[in-house]
Amino acid sequence: MKQDSLFDNLSGELFTDISPTNEELVKAREHAESLRRDLEKWNYEYYVLDNPSVPDSEYDKTFRELVEIETKYPSLKTPNSPTVRVGGQARSDLKKITHAVPMLSIHTETDFEASGAQAFDERIKKALTLPEGEEVEYDVELKFDGLAINLRYEHGELVSAATRGDGVVGEDVTDNVKTIRTIPLRLQDKVPEILEVRGEVIMHKADFERINDEQRLEGLKPFVNPRNAAAGFLRQLDPKVTARRKLSFYAYGLGEISEPIALTHSGILDTLTKWGFPVAKERRVVSGWKALAAFHDWVRSIRQTLPFEIDGVVYKVNSLALQNELGFISREPRWACAHKYPPEEAVTTVQEIDVQVGRTGKLTPVARLTPVFVGGVTISNATLHNEDFIAELGLKIGDSVVVRRAGDVIPEIVRVLPERRQGTERDFVMPDHCPICGSETFRDEEEKDTRCTGGLFCPAQRKQALVHFASRLALNIDGLGEKVIDQLLEASLISTPADLYKLRVEDLVELDRFGKKSATNLIEAIDKSRETTLARFIYALGIRHVGESTARDLATHFGTLDAMMSADVEALCEVNDVGMIIAQSIHSFFSEPHNLTVIRSLLDRGIHWQAPAQTVQESFVAGKTFVLTGTLPHLGREKAKTLLLAQGAKVASSVSKKTNYVVAGDEAGSKLDKAQALGVSIIDESEMLSFLNLKLEDVQ
Repeated sequence: MKQDSLFDNLSGELFTDISPTNEELVKAREHAESLRRDLEKWNYEYYVLDNPSVPDSEYDKTFRELVEIETKYPSLKTPNSPTVRVGGQARSDLKKITHAVPMLSIHTETDFEASGAQAFDERIKKALTLPEGEEVEYDVELKFDGLAINLRYEHGELVSAATRGDGVVGEDVTDNVKTIRTIPLRLQDKVPEILEVRGEVIMHKADFERINDEQRLEGLKPFVNPRNAAAGFLRQLDPKVTARRKLSFYAYGLGEISEPIALTHSGILDTLTKWGFPVAKERRVVSGWKALAAFHDWVRSIRQTLPFEIDGVVYKVNSLALQNELGFISREPRWACAHKYPPEEAVTTVQEIDVQVGRTGKLTPVARLTPVFVGGVTISNATLHNEDFIAELGLKIGDSVVVRRAGDVIPEIVRVLPERRQGTERDFVMPDHCPICGSETFRDEEEKDTRCTGGLFCPAQRKQALVHFASRLALNIDGLGEKVIDQLLEASLISTPADLYKLRVEDLVELDRFGKKSATNLIEAIDKSRETTLARFIYALGIRHVGESTARDLATHFGTLDAMMSADVEALCEVNDVGMIIAQSIHSFFSEPHNLTVIRSLLDRGIHWQAPAQTVQESFVAGKTFVLTGTLPHLGREKAKTLLLAQGAKVASSVSKKTNYVVAGDEAGSKLDKAQALGVSIIDESEMLSFLNLKLEDVQ
């Protein structure tokens, strides 16, 4: 939160009291006092604690409201009002430095569009009484979101560094500033005897994310934003802590100076660059309000790519002579202004929490917000991810919250304001049945999500279920891709996989891009898919966590679909590589009546597979681990893998001590060498077939 002035009366004109009634004045005084209390509290949190409880937008709104009251009723303006102070008070545990030249704030344009630049330019022209058509030259630069600092050099040596503080007295942070590698401690070129350089101490986004990752790993609270993290580290009592945090500095102006170094502000920045001070390269010298607005738009377009946070741009009259002519008003220069961007954070209220069901069955809570303007748009929704996220926030329905939207990022709630609760707020409970299809939901403990169990039936999951069902490793229905499935769903020809087997050629030829031949080909592909394997069918059902390998293990272990469907969690856990999470997912899927209805329909419409020739218990290879390497003389490695898996073997991709056999073909490589080193049994293709009790002519 920057305490930039929000005065609209930059020209210095003040309204006078318009004969308010006593009642009006009392109400205005009470409201002003309430606003001052809030602002003083927020100033303390922001400047002293480096831990703001409200976003900049909320502070600016309250500050502007106080300015309006004090402007309308000048008698209510107090000497210690937040509107006449530059910043927060200095910390009591740090030494103080009185600034030789006060560190003032600048006026903020609250109009985020081009008209904000035009308004500033018109005020400057009016104050300078320029002839019509004559343009003013401006230096335009970035408005950093960091901590203002004053560096004092005497005879080229850095002797002190101080924060802005209240504009007159700041905190002595000299020792900490000396740990910032981008700040020169000694100036090599000939410089004025006294030179004060002003700029911003910031933390780059990447460093901020790294530090917050460290905070989370240590179970500590992450920092709110890079600005406050930088401010906190700069004001540490132990410089060693500051040194570890990789702060950066960018210069943007001067304080006290014993002799002039340039005639323009851009000339000052050029000279500072020559002397070794970092100055942001995103700056220009332009003329006229249209050029100001163009710079504002350009920086907005690159804002998310910058390595640091900014909240706007700054316009400064370039000529130092004109700056002196324009002078100051209250606590700010007339010759400069900050032109901000729409706030990326704002305060609003969670009116309700709804639940959306995704195409994979995941239930996602979504906050319905009182509409608020954030990041350039009005938002009314924010994702809440899952129950754990809501619990971590401590969020209740009805809470006041801070929402954030940066660039095109989906709006999110970053923190709750529990101090604003009225007692009517209520807890959110994730539904135990899908709000779309009514199927039971289950908690996925591994991914911390809640999911719908109606995978084959749920309308929200239809497309995903159908695409998966027709995929190559499942029922392998050639020609049934996403676009065709979209057409079939839009035409209401199908709703579950079982409906595919009711389709007719005449149904398809009515759809776009379907002729008689293409329709016939698709119907033939669907008919062909009726003959499959149990493993493929299990995989095609799209059960959460059940991939191709697990589907084969299930088919091999149980032998029949009925045996698998009737198995309890304990029985499912006996299957190779099936743990409690996968077992619960399978059991939940087959416990849902909607899914059983679709499965029966699929079987009724001709889906079938051959019973295994021998059970796993009868096979020599069952439970043993094989690795295939080299070129097999008659079987491809994929065919050999299929034969081994069909009889319950495990096929691994690398050799280890747990490997039972390596099947080696021609040009076998490092896997063969490793098997020999580990003493693993090495066999060829014919020996593998004998283990399987198969003849080559039976499998070719």
